[in-house]
Amino acid sequence: MFINLHNNKKLQLILGLLFGFCFGFLLQKGRVCDYEVIMGQLLLKDFTVLKVMMTAMVTGMIGVYAMHGKGWIKLHKKPGSLGTNIPGPLIFGIGFGLLGYCPGTSVGAVAHGALDALIGGIIGIMIGAALYAAVYPKLKGRILDVGDLGDKTLIDVFPARNPWVVIIPVITIVVLFLLVLEKMGL
Repeated sequence: MFINLHNNKKLQLILGLLFGFCFGFLLQKGRVCDYEVIMGQLLLKDFTVLKVMMTAMVTGMIGVYAMHGKGWIKLHKKPGSLGTNIPGPLIFGIGFGLLGYCPGTSVGAVAHGALDALIGGIIGIMIGAALYAAVYPKLKGRILDVGDLGDKTLIDVFPARNPWVVIIPVITIVVLFLLVLEKMGL
């Protein structure tokens, strides 16, 4: 009864747009597109962004592994390396700290009329993507492949016959951490 999405490009676009609107709406409702909330996170005074992201991580982990367990989806793990996992977050963090938005929140901020997110964020995203595409052939095989980490997930690092043996403790730790943040008023 499932629709094969791999062959239905039009449905993929429609669902992508629909989920994009829902994602943006939820970011807005969670106040993580608000410049003051984001700066509060960067200054370690307001942990709303961290709470939303950790909740999304737990929800995604449960959803992906539940669907995988049912055979509804296949996992397509991507390899990582030190050459991607060090410079990428550094560039992301510098842009995030300078602008006060990440790519997702900048789009959400533009939707509610933040011109700084439009000019600095969206234009910055386009320029950054174009620059990366231009230099990618020179980076591939050199910097990006340094310190190959393989395609391991947390489930692979702590191997168990049943992935829920790893997932449930991770969820428990995250939920306890979120409860501590709430109790501290952060």
